[in-house]
Amino acid sequence: MDWRKQLDRKLGMDDIHELCFLAQGADNDRRKEELYEWISDADTRIASNALWVFTHFALDDNRWLYAKHDDLIDRVLAETNTTKRRLLLVLLYRQPFGPTRFRTDFLDFCLRKMTSCTESYGVRALCMKLAYEQCRNYPELMEELKSGLELLADEPLSPGLLSAQRQVWKQITTNLQKNERT
Repeated sequence: MDWRKQLDRKLGMDDIHELCFLAQGADNDRRKEELYEWISDADTRIASNALWVFTHFALDDNRWLYAKHDDLIDRVLAETNTTKRRLLLVLLYRQPFGPTRFRTDFLDFCLRKMTSCTESYGVRALCMKLAYEQCRNYPELMEELKSGLELLADEPLSPGLLSAQRQVWKQITTNLQKNERT
């Protein structure tokens, strides 16, 4: 299959589903690896389309990306293109975070970006959610997240950012209640 030819055009949902189908299952890990290589392409359309395909992977196929966790973080930290940054964050949001997958540089990135007025709404919302995923097992870090969320109270937020903020506050509250019961 010529991935470049497939990715170098405007893709619709039917195209995305077809490409996901071609890479699904453990028997197609080689195809997943080929697709993954395209996220580094110098052509923004090709790289973005490759990332977009990954965001539509089924849960079982998405697990294949778990081994790429640190690489995805390295990429998002270095990415300057807003679309690619958002898509990388979507992929990371679909991954588990825990004590063995904690990176302070990524947490700092998320805390910084969620309060940055110059960042896109999508990136800011994803960074809020990812910051929570990283902080939820660490009470001292949860306080830092709460401080960041409180900074946003003085800012007029889009409906999407307000929704993300409410979701994160709800998760924080639920987490605190759960910890108080134990």
